[in-house]
Amino acid sequence: MAKSHVILLDTDQEELSRMLHQSDLKSKVYKRVSALLELHKGKTIEEVRSVLGLSYPTVAKLIDHYQQNGLACLQDKSKPGRPPAISGKQRAAITALACSEAPEGHGRWTLRLLADKVVELDYCKSISYVQVGRILKKTKSSRTSKSAGVSRR
Repeated sequence: MAKSHVILLDTDQEELSRMLHQSDLKSKVYKRVSALLELHKGKTIEEVRSVLGLSYPTVAKLIDHYQQNGLACLQDKSKPGRPPAISGKQRAAITALACSEAPEGHGRWTLRLLADKVVELDYCKSISYVQVGRILKKTKSSRTSKSAGVSRR
C-alpha cells in the first residue's frame, strides 16, 4: 500500500504539537491531532488507523478535510436540529406556576389546567399537557410531584 502523507504547514504543526499536550482536549480531537501528526511523519493511513483505533474511511476523510479546511477539520460540524421550543425562562415560569395555589374551584393543578393557564398567561403560544408534564418531571422540586398536588387529569 502506498504511503499517504499529509504535509502540514509549519504553523499548523506547531499548533497541533501544542494541542497534543493540553489536558482538556477531547478524545476525538486528540485522535485527529495525533493522526495528522503521524501522517505528516510519513506513516500510512493503515498504520495510523490501527494505532489510533480509527476506521480507514475516517482517516481518509480527515486528510481530505485538512487539505480543504486546514485545522478547522479538528472541530465537529454543528449538528442540524430544531432549537428548543420552550426556553429556560419559560420552563421556570411553568414550574413556578405549578408551585402556586390552584385556581379557584380546583383543589390542585392538573397538567391540562397548567397547559391552559400557561397559554392564557402568554408564557408561550401553545403547549400540550404532556409537555408540561415533561417540564415538571425534570425539576427536582418535590412540590411538582403527584403527592404535592399536580395530577395528570
